[in-house]
Amino acid sequence: MDRFIGKRLDGRYEIHELIGVGGMAYVYKAYDRMEDRWVAIKILKEEFSNNSDFLRRFRNESKAIAVLNHPNIVKVYDVSFGDQIQYIVMEFIDGITLKQYIEQEGAIRWQEAVHFTSQILMALECAHEKGASSTGTLSRRTSCFLQDGTIKVADFGIARFLQSETQTMTDKAIGSVHYIAPEQARGDYITDKADIYSVGVMLYEMLTGKLPFVADNAVSVALMQLQAKPVIPGKSTPPFPGGWNRSP
Repeated sequence: MDRFIGKRLDGRYEIHELIGVGGMAYVYKAYDRMEDRWVAIKILKEEFSNNSDFLRRFRNESKAIAVLNHPNIVKVYDVSFGDQIQYIVMEFIDGITLKQYIEQEGAIRWQEAVHFTSQILMALECAHEKGASSTGTLSRRTSCFLQDGTIKVADFGIARFLQSETQTMTDKAIGSVHYIAPEQARGDYITDKADIYSVGVMLYEMLTGKLPFVADNAVSVALMQLQAKPVIPGKSTPPFPGGWNRSP
């Protein structure tokens, strides 16, 4: 049985169920007894808790993203850095990921895709102005879709530390490598511009129902980001506005 389920963190957060597992953390649904609300708690994996340099940077970045306040960014309510457990308390989103929505719908209408993309870009603008970024970790998995069509972006600035600790491109990275910018695939220094590239990939995927580059392993996908050009969307249902299908 999961060692956290049924526990109460800091006498306040009751852990009810595991709702997600990422590269660096476990995510649980919990009840905040003090504020009388459901929250999502991201608990850092033990292998990262034992890395003092990673932990220092993780703490600094967690405090930085906690001040982000935007309707398209998942709120961070609390951060805790104990001797045994490091965790972040976030807004609980009653919805699905953009990844799940695309899988359900396939290619979606361009009007809807533009609506979603504009929300993601507004979230990025806020985060970049505050000095936080996804730096290549932004993807359909980190974007949550609510029933009213609202998009909320999560994980600004945190997951990049996982990448800095694991520079080797392995098949474990296959989920995010589809969204990385060419300079990131080369191992160059990356900036906020990498987030814009990721948004472009997401828009392509929303419009076509497909990723621009697909291969059997992460290394091959990274090479395609550097060397290949995606297939320009052609005839589609529903159709794109005039001019969208033209070659540059």
